[in-house]
Amino acid sequence: MLRKWISMALVAAFALPMSVKADEGMWLPMFLSRLNHVDMQKEGLNLTAEELYSINNSSLKDAIVNFGGFCTGEMISDQGLVLTNHHCGFGAIQSHSTTENNYLEDGFWAMDKSQELANEDLFVQYLVNMSDVSTDVLSVVNDDMSEDERSQAVHAKIKELKASATKGNNYVCEIKDFFEGNEFYMFMYEKYTDVRLVGAPPSSVGKYGGDTDNWMWPRHTGDFSMFRVYAAPDGSPADYAEGNVPMQPRHHLPISLKGVKDGDYAMIWGYPGGTDRYLSSYGVEQAIEVSNPSVVEVRDLKLDIMDQHMDADPATRIKYAAKHAQTANYWKYFIGQTKGLKRLNVFGDKQELENEFQNWADAEPARKAKYGNAIQLLKEGYAATDKNVKGNTYLREAGISGSESMLFAFKMGRMMGALSNPDIPEEGKKGIRAQIEAEVESHFKDFDMALDKQLFAELMAKYFNDIDAAQHPSFFAEVTKKYDGDFNKYADAMYSSSVFVSKDRFMEYLGRKDNGGLFKFLRKSNAKIMENDLVNQAATSIFEQYFASGSANAEAEAKMAKGYRLFVDGLRKMNPTKSYYPNANFTMRCTYGKVGDYYPADAVHYDYYTTMEGLMQKMDNNNPEFVVPQKLVDLYENEDYGQYVDADGKLHVCFISNNDITGGNSGSPVINGDGELIGTAFDGNWEAMSGDIAFEHKLQRTISVDIRYVLFIIDKYAGATNLIDEMTIVK
Repeated sequence: MLRKWISMALVAAFALPMSVKADEGMWLPMFLSRLNHVDMQKEGLNLTAEELYSINNSSLKDAIVNFGGFCTGEMISDQGLVLTNHHCGFGAIQSHSTTENNYLEDGFWAMDKSQELANEDLFVQYLVNMSDVSTDVLSVVNDDMSEDERSQAVHAKIKELKASATKGNNYVCEIKDFFEGNEFYMFMYEKYTDVRLVGAPPSSVGKYGGDTDNWMWPRHTGDFSMFRVYAAPDGSPADYAEGNVPMQPRHHLPISLKGVKDGDYAMIWGYPGGTDRYLSSYGVEQAIEVSNPSVVEVRDLKLDIMDQHMDADPATRIKYAAKHAQTANYWKYFIGQTKGLKRLNVFGDKQELENEFQNWADAEPARKAKYGNAIQLLKEGYAATDKNVKGNTYLREAGISGSESMLFAFKMGRMMGALSNPDIPEEGKKGIRAQIEAEVESHFKDFDMALDKQLFAELMAKYFNDIDAAQHPSFFAEVTKKYDGDFNKYADAMYSSSVFVSKDRFMEYLGRKDNGGLFKFLRKSNAKIMENDLVNQAATSIFEQYFASGSANAEAEAKMAKGYRLFVDGLRKMNPTKSYYPNANFTMRCTYGKVGDYYPADAVHYDYYTTMEGLMQKMDNNNPEFVVPQKLVDLYENEDYGQYVDADGKLHVCFISNNDITGGNSGSPVINGDGELIGTAFDGNWEAMSGDIAFEHKLQRTISVDIRYVLFIIDKYAGATNLIDEMTIVK
């Protein structure tokens, strides 16, 4: 099933009927006062509901930012200083790195604001307010509509509401559906685009443990980086300019040096990216049997190819560092999730809930008429997509996101085509030309032709061999006919001639701007070049197959959309006294729970924190994942921990809590009952990887870097006391 598997993290999870629980739930801030605040106070919160979320006054939500559209950050000073994860800032750090100034390896610290580094395309968004627009959106739909008619009507109404909400202001408006299309909420944001890199530890700190420790506890990773938001002199959002000044947030988090104890209250605010907590048993079965293993298989090959080239060349290692990390992260995730789903019998639990739902629906004629077919719709929808799941996974993983040349060619084709559109005014075309030039610079800056060529040849060969011919892109027939089915031969011809794999060739193809400000490629004489370009042919074929697969699954997807909408609506009516939270969809959420240890297996106990002692026990300078810088060794041997030492005399590095997070929460603040920052969340634990589909109360833990270790690295290791001085420290 394609449903939501293209989301940024595909962190699927399932919300079972429940009362409000302290450790489970991704709650919308606007409802905390009604649903959660009393329970939060019982657990240890000392703030009022108004101090958590307020439209009219400064509140905790004003310190939380959407970081770049893929992570979370928190404001930690009144001068626009943002803290997030090292892996969230990884792309920015990598973009400024060279073999001469390798900030990934050595770290980066701006000792004053003049040394901070601008980052093109990086932004943060502050939530202004959220509101329920369900009545307005659903006023245009009725039960007699097809799913396509319903979708079109909802889309049109959302477009209308967004236009009205942003008229006369500079806010960014988003309207998203919740509870599988049963409710809709509007979010108004203020977007700042001048975000500069301030500080980052070396990867030996920020990625300590590498892929080996990823998703594991105990952990000893200083996963943090720092940025600063800048604004126009009047405080309004502005693109990068030397005259911009540090943005003054409405609220920033004070930082606690008091540390954490077992059982302490802990809440996490942020932007969880994508869950699917109403996933059916049919969806779980498809994930276990087909989807997850297919992703792992393809990514195995991708990582092997990247490793070959990155190990052979330091420059390539820098170029592909972020890409490798992104690929590896969810390669390991899907391995762990599949194991957990099987071990914990999640499929059986889903079936039990669905049987209960069906009995409830069938027990009363009116309910049966409305909800009685929901589970059957899901069953039929999944059955219809089963035969295409592996092919569609390969299409995405090996085709669209395999060789970078495929996506680059598709994007360029779309933009170049727009320049030929007579309906687009010249001013609009000027912006498109600027986009093309920017995309070319960005793409080729971190592109290695030899690596990309091998990715294409080997991934396409795997696709050809593993997937039924009926689901092949059309250009596979050309490879078979003209190249004897040898994708290496095809790749030789492709990469030796295509304009899309060489910046020099592509710029030559574009030419200089001539009369009328148009590029040369618009001349008819160049049309033949594009027609015969093998990358263009392959990319066009891959995307044609992608769109065709979507059309082929349209009826099944419509059944599943209706089935899930009815199932979730009925589930909430079946348990009217229960409190349900909606799936994550990269909107602000709060989760609250407690710091605590756990028992992952028989006779195994994991404590709730790690220390420098454990970090040094893992040290192996012959293994790039466990290198410890000499200065950090010296600080450890001298026990030079300063004010960041715990009451037990040790420097704590990481801790765990039973908070409910997922992808997108990376960089989220962990906050104590007084509203003070105690850590930054960065991972989940291996034993509960299936917890993204069914929350595991005994096993599920959020791994966070202790804020005292963050400050220790900034202060004692980097000597960037200028940053410490602007924070509000609570002892």
